[in-house]
Amino acid sequence: MNIINPKAKIGENVKIDPFSIIHDNVVIGENSWIGSNVTIFPGAKIGKNCKIYPGSIIASDPQDLKYNNELTKVIIGDNTIIREYVTINKGTESTNQTIIGENCFIMTYSHIAHDCVVGDNCIIANAVNLAGHVKIENNVVMGGLCAVKQFSTIGKYSMVSGGSLVRKDIPPFIKVAKEPLKYIGINIVGLKRNNFNNEKINNIKNCYRIFSNKGYNTSKAVSILEKKENQNNEEKEIINFIKKSNSGIIKF
Repeated sequence: MNIINPKAKIGENVKIDPFSIIHDNVVIGENSWIGSNVTIFPGAKIGKNCKIYPGSIIASDPQDLKYNNELTKVIIGDNTIIREYVTINKGTESTNQTIIGENCFIMTYSHIAHDCVVGDNCIIANAVNLAGHVKIENNVVMGGLCAVKQFSTIGKYSMVSGGSLVRKDIPPFIKVAKEPLKYIGINIVGLKRNNFNNEKINNIKNCYRIFSNKGYNTSKAVSILEKKENQNNEEKEIINFIKKSNSGIIKF
């Protein structure tokens, strides 16, 4: 009832439910489960202990007019859960791969486009759509129905409110909401859940106060922080993220 190409590499104790199609040049790690009616195209490398629920499509061709059947990949880390009807496109020749990290939870109807990179321990809720080349750093939570513009970056430990339109980069450690998308505070709950101590949380809070409470624009706030003696690690991370941004930063 399944169609499994003999060239696919299937690990030990992998269970594949009826009516799924596994193409050649596919690797599925041990103890993973593939639900019914799943299609996994060539170029997929799926880690150990993963769960892929019915109707999902992994490593389909990128929705990019420049794609010319290059041999590209989708890499999915260990212990990741992919719920029903998720689509994950393989990379283009630009980066050669789309990457999903370890311990991620990607919920129903989400779409992850070509050349995206999703870090470890991320939660992507129902019907989130990531355009091409989006980068989501570790420990990010995306609310349902978010849409993210191509080449955007979402910083680690951030939380994005459901239904958000992400047009610019989101720095680490914060919560964002409203339209247009803006800073609404630091992600205290997420930071505490990830064992940030009070000193680190206060460092982050004090840093973002300069952006949000003093009336400075982003460039001025960065300049003030760079002149500060004895910058703490959290300030350095925030400054580096903002300075590397190519898409601009959301409003404070």
